[in-house]
Amino acid sequence: MIKFLLLLLLASAPLHASPRFHDATQQAGIDFVHINGANGQKFVIETVGPGGGFFDYDGDGRLDIYLLNGAAVPETKYDPAPQNALYRNRGAGSFADVTESAGVGDTGYGMGCAVGDYDNDGAIDLYVTNFGANVLYRNEGDGTFADVTAAAQVGDEGWGASAAFADIDRDGLVDLYVGNYHNFSYTNHRVCAEGGSGLQLYCGPEAFDGVTDVLYRNEGDGTFADITAAAGLGSAEGKELGVVFGDVDLDGDPDLYLANDKTLNFLYLNDGTGHFAEEALLAGVAYNEDGDVEAGMGVDMGDYDNDGDYDLFVTNFQWETNTLYKNLGDGTFVDETFLAGLGKGSIAYLAWGTRFFDVDNDGDRDIFIANGHLESDVEQYENATFPQRNQLFLNLGDGRFEEYAEDGGALALKRVSRGAAFGDYDDDGDIDVLVANVADQPTLLRNDGARGHWVRLRLEGRDSNRAGIGTRVEITSGGRVQTDEVRSGASYLSQSDLRLHFGLGTATSIERVVVCWPSGRVEEYAGLGVNQEHLLVEGEGKAR
Repeated sequence: MIKFLLLLLLASAPLHASPRFHDATQQAGIDFVHINGANGQKFVIETVGPGGGFFDYDGDGRLDIYLLNGAAVPETKYDPAPQNALYRNRGAGSFADVTESAGVGDTGYGMGCAVGDYDNDGAIDLYVTNFGANVLYRNEGDGTFADVTAAAQVGDEGWGASAAFADIDRDGLVDLYVGNYHNFSYTNHRVCAEGGSGLQLYCGPEAFDGVTDVLYRNEGDGTFADITAAAGLGSAEGKELGVVFGDVDLDGDPDLYLANDKTLNFLYLNDGTGHFAEEALLAGVAYNEDGDVEAGMGVDMGDYDNDGDYDLFVTNFQWETNTLYKNLGDGTFVDETFLAGLGKGSIAYLAWGTRFFDVDNDGDRDIFIANGHLESDVEQYENATFPQRNQLFLNLGDGRFEEYAEDGGALALKRVSRGAAFGDYDDDGDIDVLVANVADQPTLLRNDGARGHWVRLRLEGRDSNRAGIGTRVEITSGGRVQTDEVRSGASYLSQSDLRLHFGLGTATSIERVVVCWPSGRVEEYAGLGVNQEHLLVEGEGKAR
């Protein structure tokens, strides 16, 4: 009771303003419709996906879109079979479906995706997680992909959820982590019901046993080796949905945070050799501030308070808050959800995809949250809705956020949303959002409201992995210092642009950019102009 009274006092009402986002889905030519196969049997897989992604598959400098699809379940048939889709960005805000010519139309029961250049050939490769065997597509560099799953030995057959590439041992090759949810199968499916109404519901995670995730080490010859147990990641206690890598303790190597559904979250600290120790409880990020386990869905890592270290944000179930963990810089975190103004506004929503990003280019990172319930008939037994509106919380610059609710804009749309990916698809200098929806079209949210200056950085490793994944960047502009890191995966089942975007506010110049490459090389770049993209190549900056 005390917690909720404080919540009411600290949280302000949503800020209403003119539309910031425009629903550009139809205008862009995105005609994809997700299929989940639901036929009334309430298989859990029907409501967990899908995700989606922004990445430049053909190297033309424009962000393309990948969307995950479901498949038939027992007693359901489709002809033709549903498949994932790749849309090529043609410029001028329009896309063309190139799934067939690119060869990435997987027909498994799709969940999520992650990208990285695992063979360091300069072309971004694509990994797809499924309920069932996952798929690795090698980018051939000519607009096509090859399914190399068997040869690479990465076709895990569990229930793959979020995944991410990261160079865990800093050998210049990105490794691959796959988060598995739990051991649901069609044979152990059970009937769960809501006690008061007797309605059949989707079973919660408590109904199934946890399973181990998988860490694949990149062997450098086109194959990967399963080193999960050897790396200290063999626990089957979690039920992973969200995966994010980042250097939370600033020791130069990627650590791993996992959002678990109704089990404590995990923080695995990397010892620098690719071996991990689980420290979530000691670090203060296993539970919320009340010591409660929450239903972790999506996750992101970012420096929302511009103090130089990475904070964590986890999305959770309806009637729980989402959780913001502030990094104290000494290896520990504190739950700042209520003090930051993120408590009351999240309770009535069931949240999934998310990201720290600067929506208005003012120099600090805001938070987007994709929402949607599990149950289509939730209105019959609970004060909730199946489709829900997504949320945007604006960073006030003093450690607090304020919800931004549009009057008539695309943020007011109600969908059953899951994954969310972020990137500037129309190259106008602000971050747009791709939201994947259950049994529906995705929503392409074009950002029309940014006002500040900006800069975008594309990192290219030489001794480090080619895509620069794990590279930390510190930028000084207008007296403000911002930090970010190139990440694969994060959010929920989704992949955002690998390029780093910094809002600069009113600043018209950049004093300094410091790049800490995964190889250990630290370089400084000067003279970078604003309102444009820069390619930073390892070895071409001033050594520090």
